Amino acid sequence: MKRSHLLVGTITVGFLSACGTTNNYLTTKTKTVEYYRIYDVKTSMPRSTVAKAASNGLGRNVNNAHEATPIPSSGEVPAVAGRFKLVNPFEGSKFAALAGGGGSIGFRVATCDGAVWTAKATRTVAGSNDLTITMCLFQYKDGYHVDQYAVFTKQEGGLMQISRDMANAMVGTPEEWTEKTLLDVMRNIRAVTGANVALLEAQPEIGGTPWLDNADAPNDK
Repeated sequence: MKRSHLLVGTITVGFLSACGTTNNYLTTKTKTVEYYRIYDVKTSMPRSTVAKAASNGLGRNVNNAHEATPIPSSGEVPAVAGRFKLVNPFEGSKFAALAGGGGSIGFRVATCDGAVWTAKATRTVAGSNDLTITMCLFQYKDGYHVDQYAVFTKQEGGLMQISRDMANAMVGTPEEWTEKTLLDVMRNIRAVTGANVALLEAQPEIGGTPWLDNADAPNDK
């Protein structure tokens, strides 16, 4: 009798566990993830060369990009590199309060005040994964800082998840192609300029030194 109770209990626990897994797989979720990277690029190359290398590295992986080369506010190269900032243009408004509710990072924009080159690019994969990237190139006395800010939104679960899994198998997960997009910029800068490139800050953290991997043929045309 005890054995039959034990068998029934085991089957019930297994069924409920499988049921919970299935329910989680079918639950439609929207996830938003932020990334940022700050690299130090020690080189005496002119900013036009470094900006072009960054632009071509970015162009490998995005659908479209808007770039600008602002005129420096001062004729002197600063001793310390600038840094990107996250601002909310609707801060203090009702819209900002609603957008910043639970399960949301709110409405934030990366700004590049003082940068000698900026870019904003987007990439869409499988119709439900969207990546937006902002890049800032800051010149200083020893070279440059490259600030990268990225935010991607992806859909998970629901009846479309099988199609997404198939797409991810072919082109990679949103996390994988976000990392590749960010890293290819630094790999191309390093390949074109021969600069010493070091990571200063990152979120999420990066394991190893993948930006030092050999790039494909430098995309400097």
